[in-house]
Amino acid sequence: MPEALSFKFDVDGEDFTCAGQASVIVKKNLRQLGLPPEIIRRVSIAMYEGEINMVIHAGGGKAEVNVYEDCIEIVLIDNGPGIKDIEQAMQEGFSTATDTIRSLGFGAGMGLPNMKRYTDYMDIKSQVGVGTTITMKVNLT
Repeated sequence: MPEALSFKFDVDGEDFTCAGQASVIVKKNLRQLGLPPEIIRRVSIAMYEGEINMVIHAGGGKAEVNVYEDCIEIVLIDNGPGIKDIEQAMQEGFSTATDTIRSLGFGAGMGLPNMKRYTDYMDIKSQVGVGTTITMKVNLT
């Protein structure tokens, strides 16, 4: 099997104007690879939601997208405060975003649910005070 095509990004947690930049680049690269529009849409939505969550809650982080023959894998890693209760965080509408973040139009509590909804696989590993790693996959077959 050939090696994966990999894209790596630093997600700046200090700048909301740059939030989502990595997902735009990934979308463009996946189009150039000729992948189906529905796959590109799903990857872009999951990636964008993850980026925004890293900016809002974790002060940024790292994102890696690996394109394999059978799937696209998205790995998001941050050193933020961690998720205290993953089951609660997965509930639509649950958010720990501040009023300031909400006034910017973010923090509706749909980030993690949308990430799960638009991927075929999602795993969250989080430790309070250490950070969070989210691995998602979108199948190509």
